[in-house]
Parts: sequence; structure tokens; C-alpha cells
Amino acid sequence: MGLISGLLLLPLAPVQGVSWVADVILDAAERELYDPAVVQARLAALNRAFDDGEIDAETFEREEERLLDLLDRPAGGRTGAPRPEGT
Repeated sequence: MGLISGLLLLPLAPVQGVSWVADVILDAAERELYDPAVVQARLAALNRAFDDGEIDAETFEREEERLLDLLDRPAGGRTGAPRPEGT
């Protein structure tokens, strides 16, 4: 990047920084959300809650279906087009 373009784009630096931080946080949250070990632990907790009578059958089935769908998703979690690297 040249000196002039660097000076002209300097006011946008905070926006680019915030965007980068948001992307890093989103990636970390998605990795945790779709991590099979985490989803399996949530399924086990759901089963315990159902067995203990803390939740009804309808809630159990709805939540179990959602968690099983998370396990079935491909690695990366997103269903949309992949993001290009470096954005």
C-alpha cells in the first residue's frame, strides 16, 4: 500500500479493525456451536433433564431434533457460500 492510499484510508482503520474482531468472534462461536463434543454433552444434559422430569416430551423432542441437526451439519457449520480467505 502506498503512502497516499494509506493516508486516505486511515480513517477507515477502526471500521476494518472492528470488522476483523467480529469475524474472529463469529468463527470462534461457530466452532464451539458445531463442535460434536459440545453438542453431545448438550444432548446428554437434555436426556438427564427429561429423565428427571424437568422438561416435557414435546420440549425434549424439539430440542433433541435441533441438536441432532447440528451434528449432521458439515464441518464449518454454515449452510451458505464459504467466505473468501482474509475477509
